[in-house]
Parts: sequence; structure tokens; C-alpha cells
Amino acid sequence: GLDSSLSGTWVQTPCANRLPGIKVKYLFLAWLGIFVGSWVVYIHYSSYSELCRGHVCQMIICDQYKKGIISGSTCKDLCEAHTLVFQQCLSSSPTQQVYRGRWMEKEVIIKCGIEDALKADSNPDSVPRKDLVLFDKPTRGTSMDEFREMLLNFLKANLGDQTSLAALVNRIITMADVNRDGKVSLAEAKSIWALLHLNEFLLMLSLHEKEHTSKLLGHCGDLYVTEKIPHNSLYGTNVPHFFQPLLPSAIHQIIHQWFAPAWPRRAKIAIGLLEFVEEIFHGTYGNFYICETSFKNVGYNDKYDFKMVNLRKVATEMTIRGFLKGRHCEQNVDCTYGKDCMATCDKLMKQCKGDMVQPNLAKVCGLLQDYLLYGAPSDLKEELQKQLRTCMTLSGLASQMEVHHSLVLNNLKTLLWKKISNTKYS
Repeated sequence: GLDSSLSGTWVQTPCANRLPGIKVKYLFLAWLGIFVGSWVVYIHYSSYSELCRGHVCQMIICDQYKKGIISGSTCKDLCEAHTLVFQQCLSSSPTQQVYRGRWMEKEVIIKCGIEDALKADSNPDSVPRKDLVLFDKPTRGTSMDEFREMLLNFLKANLGDQTSLAALVNRIITMADVNRDGKVSLAEAKSIWALLHLNEFLLMLSLHEKEHTSKLLGHCGDLYVTEKIPHNSLYGTNVPHFFQPLLPSAIHQIIHQWFAPAWPRRAKIAIGLLEFVEEIFHGTYGNFYICETSFKNVGYNDKYDFKMVNLRKVATEMTIRGFLKGRHCEQNVDCTYGKDCMATCDKLMKQCKGDMVQPNLAKVCGLLQDYLLYGAPSDLKEELQKQLRTCMTLSGLASQMEVHHSLVLNNLKTLLWKKISNTKYS
């Protein structure tokens, strides 16, 4: 009787009635977890496979090299010795491939554009007919004098008629002559001509005297290799891009402050950024504008020297003028090149004018405000805040640019330098 009464009681417990429901709930949650997980993996993989096409890039370049159409200092290592190796994909656009790689036991960055290749053939895994599209100039029979003329005209159109362009032409020809035989072959000329049409490469050449850009290490066709900048963000770290939309800006700020270098090191990096702004305004080869002022586009090396990470976000004055010329507008925002190179709109004529609303310096000071004020020495903070505020209100009008800008920039540099000079941070 005891056994039967016990078993009867066990059947009647409310827990037993809930068990199937609980099981179904957990099964459903497990299924939902697997479904969401699979979807995230699928989205990540499909975006990765679309963004990361280094194998296509290498296939195109080596195909052209083996046909003798292109040449370059890294071709043998990429296509024959395989000592230049693609490793981690850093691309943010399928047409502009960026990879971390290894070359001669050193970490490097490999960059290659495959836009024309993808236009030529919608199947990314077939060998596209890039030689028909990109490596078409100069043509066979072009003399050395004609090639020089081609280069000079191209540079004038892109950088303006600067007196210093002849020296840049000589540097380009020296770079093109990969085998150092004093002549430029057709394959060498075609490769350097294609490279010059890449905005970042042209800017690297134009700003090569400055130590604030990545060093160019070599090229093959229109693929080029640069040094790797150890810290590719002002704050030393970036929140992974798939987390960025999920986190509120206050959390972003806390993470940045957590990982940022010590204040004196930040001051040193900021001085380098201000020097870069000084150099690109009336530089050796004309004016340049930063058209996406973000902490993600600027970084620093292990010695805390400022380095411009992404020159694709910098534009020449000629490029911006060409964009604005005859452009219809209703308001200033219609005259925006890139993300934040905004010119003024003539509301009577309904056309864009040439004056920038905000110059490089004002935008950079906006970027430095949070960067420098957090953790700043108390005896400096008030004056620093005042100077940054003055700097952020600068106008891009040509009449104001010269003296006023130099004064504001030098005051800010002096203030920071005084604080860190004669310390271990200087």
C-alpha cells in the first residue's frame, strides 16, 4: 500500500505537469539560439567573402605579371617565391582590398583595387580581363620624353601647376625603374601609371618627405605594400565593428578612455597631428584637405609619433575644385565632398563656391577636444579648453586662412610642447 500511495503522490505533483512545458520552452530557446547563431555566422561569412577577395587580387596581378604586361619590385616575391603573403583581411570595401601580410619576415599592409576587374566579369573567381581596362597606358612606341610629358600633365591636373612637379616626375621615374637599368620598360611604365591613378598612392608620393604617412615599401602592377602602423586609431584600440551599433556613445567613450595612452603621450601624438595639418596646408605639392575627420583614420607608432592611417580620406585641392565646379546647390550641405569637406553655397546663383566652411585645423581641434581634455593636467586644462574652442570656430574663408590659422596652430602646439618638453615623454 505504501508504494502505491507514494507513486500516486509523485504523479500528482504540480512540477510533473510543468515538465513538458519547461522542456518545450528550453527546446525552443535552444533552437532560437542555434538559428540566431547560424544567421550571425552566415551574415559574417557572406559579408567577409564579399569584402575579402585577396585571392582574386593576387590572381589578377600574377596573371598580368606572367604575361609581361606589368612589373614591380614585389612581383617575384608575390608570384614566384611566395614570400609576400596575404594574411588578415582588413577591407572595408570589396573594390579596395586591404590585407595585413608578411614580407621578408616583416609585418606589412598590402593594398590592391579590383574595381575594374569586377566590372569586367561578374564572377569574382574567374580571371578578369584587367589588362584591357587598366594597364592600357602608355602604349607601345611611347618615347621616354612623351612619358615624362604624360606624367607632368597628369600631376598638374591633380596637384595644380606647382614649380616642384619636375622633381616629383623624376622620383616617379626612378621608382618605376625596378631593375635599375636606367630605362623604363613598357611594363614598368604601365604599372606606375596605374598606381598614380590611386588617390592614396598619389598622396603618399606627394607627402613622402613627411614622416607622418606610412612608408611605401614596394609594388607590383597597381598592388602596393606599405609599412604596418602599430596603432591604427588615436585611442590605441577600436571597438569591433559588429559591436559598434549596439553600444551607446557613452560606453564607446569609456572604452576609449580606458585604452588611451597616458596624457603626455596623447599630447605628443596631438602635436604630430597638428604638424601634419600644417604640412598639408600649402605643402610642397599644393593644398590637401582631410575629408573624413575621424579617430579611426589617424594613429601612431610605438614611439608615439603621429601617423596618418588612411590617406584615402584626404583629397587634393584640385580634386575638390573639380567636384565643386558648376555644381548646383540649395544649401551648403549640397556642396560636400567626402564626409565633411563642405564648401559654401551661393544661394542666389544656386552654385557651390570654392571656400570651405570648416578648414582642416578646426575639424582636427574638434577631434582633439575629447582626446586631450580627458586626464589633462589641472593647471593646463582651462587654457587648453579655451584654445581648442577658439580653434574649432575657425572659418575656411581664404581671407582668414593665412595668419590667423598659423597663430592658433602655433599657440596650441607651444602650449602642449611646454608641458611635455624636458620630460621622458618628449
